[in-house]
Amino acid sequence: MTEGFDAPVHRSLTEVILLGGLPRTVGLLLWTTAAAVGFGLQQIWVLPFAIVAHIGLVFVTKKDPFFFDVFVHAIKAPKQLNP
Repeated sequence: MTEGFDAPVHRSLTEVILLGGLPRTVGLLLWTTAAAVGFGLQQIWVLPFAIVAHIGLVFVTKKDPFFFDVFVHAIKAPKQLNP
């Protein structure tokens, strides 16, 4: 690295954006689904399960912040690698 040249990097470029302790897409998907089922179909029993799922997913996120990115990549990867 050349002496005297520093470039500040904003923290948001290196860390995952969290919404309530979850990655933004996972949190929005979980709570949009819970709200649609809970309020749209009037099945309020879904909300306690969504809260438990949220807490569990927060623990997974704290263990590995990129878990969901790797999971999506693994789902999209080909199931069989041909030589």
